[in-house]
Amino acid sequence: MNHRPNPILFGAAYYFEYQPGAADGFDTEAARARLKTDLDLMAEAGFSVIRVGESVWSTWEPENGRFDLEWLRPVLDGAHERGIAVVLGTPTYAVPPWLARLYPEIAGEHRTGQRFGWGARQEVDFTHPAFKFHAERIIRTILARYAEHPAVIGFQVDNEPGLHAFHNEGVFQQFADRLRHRYGDVETLNREWGLVYWSHRLSTWADLWRPDGNAQPQYALAWRRFQAELTTEFIAWQAGIAREYAREDQFVTTCISYSRQGIDDPSLTERLDVTAGNPYYRMQDGLALPPADEGDAITWNTEGTWALYHSADRMYSSKQAPFLVTETNAQAIGEPWRNEPAYEGQWRQAAWALISRGASMIEYWQWHTLHFGAETYWGGVLPHSLRPGRVYRELARIGAELRRAGAALDGLVPGADAAILYSKRSEWALAAQPQIAKDDGGADPRSFESILGPFYRGAFDAGLQTRILHTGQMGDPVAAAAEYPVLVAAGLYAEDDDLLDRLAAYAAAGGHLVVGPRTGYGDEEARARLEVKPARLHEAAGVWYEEFANLTGEVAVRSADGSPLALDADAAAVKWADGLYVEGAQALAEYAHPHYGRFAAASTKEHGEGRVTYVGTIPNAAFGKALFEWIAPADAWRPAHPSLTVTSGVTGEGETARFVHNWSWEATEFALPAAARDLLDDTRYEPGEALRLGPWDVKVLIES
Repeated sequence: MNHRPNPILFGAAYYFEYQPGAADGFDTEAARARLKTDLDLMAEAGFSVIRVGESVWSTWEPENGRFDLEWLRPVLDGAHERGIAVVLGTPTYAVPPWLARLYPEIAGEHRTGQRFGWGARQEVDFTHPAFKFHAERIIRTILARYAEHPAVIGFQVDNEPGLHAFHNEGVFQQFADRLRHRYGDVETLNREWGLVYWSHRLSTWADLWRPDGNAQPQYALAWRRFQAELTTEFIAWQAGIAREYAREDQFVTTCISYSRQGIDDPSLTERLDVTAGNPYYRMQDGLALPPADEGDAITWNTEGTWALYHSADRMYSSKQAPFLVTETNAQAIGEPWRNEPAYEGQWRQAAWALISRGASMIEYWQWHTLHFGAETYWGGVLPHSLRPGRVYRELARIGAELRRAGAALDGLVPGADAAILYSKRSEWALAAQPQIAKDDGGADPRSFESILGPFYRGAFDAGLQTRILHTGQMGDPVAAAAEYPVLVAAGLYAEDDDLLDRLAAYAAAGGHLVVGPRTGYGDEEARARLEVKPARLHEAAGVWYEEFANLTGEVAVRSADGSPLALDADAAAVKWADGLYVEGAQALAEYAHPHYGRFAAASTKEHGEGRVTYVGTIPNAAFGKALFEWIAPADAWRPAHPSLTVTSGVTGEGETARFVHNWSWEATEFALPAAARDLLDDTRYEPGEALRLGPWDVKVLIES
């Protein structure tokens, strides 16, 4: 994707078909004038890419077999004339009314026999042959017409897949077939799933029950994995069709909403040329440092500066490679009652933060704010008046900066002081049998992220850069220890012996392994292990436990006697506590509590050439930050000021880039540890010289 002069694409989703000027037809004077105005404004703002076409199957094909394709040609022609590239989408995620009417059997079922109501999007069972016939026909029709257009640089197949789990009869029968191929016979399934329990033993595959009332965690884990496999296969099917039309210089992707239940992003992106994702985030005070609250990285609309970086690192993790941002905040996002357009400077901050962690495209959703529909108050670059205003001016500034500095950042590999392991299998297992409680006492279906997220945040607050690694990407433990001095393994509840043994080998090879709650408790089928916990790691960690508890509210923690870990009065354990006994390790922290005080909250032990630190609880922000400040070696580029962050990466030319952010209203300074050049204005700094940052400011530097 680096054949362009500026390797970082910048733009927005553009829906000419939604513009008021096109209401009376695409080839009217009003429509042509609106299109020209839009494209001219984009060019003036430094836009280099737009995304088109993915949401309007009923416009492409108004009736069964009658196609209307020419409405898009002026958009592509006009974009090409102005040097704006185009990502062309396939419209399969939102089916036309005539298709739902003619083939009602394609409706997805949220329970067996209970269909999703029609009227939103993604309501259809995409495995159904009738849907796939019509989906393939519209894909091929669009691509045959426009794949060769010189403006088109790539294809986005479908849109934010994996929203629903489908319970249709055909889907269930595919599930049964896969279990048969995986396990071979019902006796093996009975044994592996423990179906002697509650009289669930199968005598024949026909005895397999539907998922609707299922309470067995092994079944639920298999069902979640299967639904993700269906999504991967659907996107791979579309990608295969797109590649029949694509030129060698065109890519194929889909845009991922990482909170979707039916997504296994490493598997999904194996079939794609590049990862693309949609990081939405709360703006205004949601980006303030120090933060007002704990923040949230779990939902589609994250909260907290750390959560924005987490989104970027999740996107990088899918392929361990640069990624595209296909959608992100233009202004207010979501519901009409939640309007928080960014403060001046925050768009720049977010864009450069994403770029610092591997983004090679920043694309806003969307160009103009809609005048109708469910997303009327999801703000675009242009407001309802269609007159360029504050948002447009702020984004135009980013466009100018990318024209100036983007080429110097080509091939950027983001820095990594630590790695955190992510497991889709454990995520699904802890959704099937949640072990963390929400604040209201109910089960937290995102228990895996609720365990793992605070460890990521602790590393972020301590100034570390974190690489998220999926468990299948860890590779050789000796090589991992050489590349990542710190490796976090928290929430790895449903993992096989091999992974747990490689974690111990990582520490033995010289790495610092940080083990968190639930790791090493279950096996790959989410069955509780028989060994002393943490299984296969307790000797390396020098700790063991036999009981555990859900915590209500915070339980204060303090430094243990002789501990090198310094904790202040705000440090606390939340949501979970292992009854941790130290046996060969050094206690780092203990609970300030009449009952839990008998247990260690955290411990550490040398193992081989490295170290294993066990954290038996979920740390709050103060505890997490202190933990990683102790773990991480000193680095002069980690600022002490609470509103500053510094991230880095190595460019394709081997230069070190530094991204310095001030996430607050207060101007501040940072004494540079090394000589550097400002990529945005060519200012040169000597070591020790003060770098001045205004409110909500960002500087992009190259060390020199």
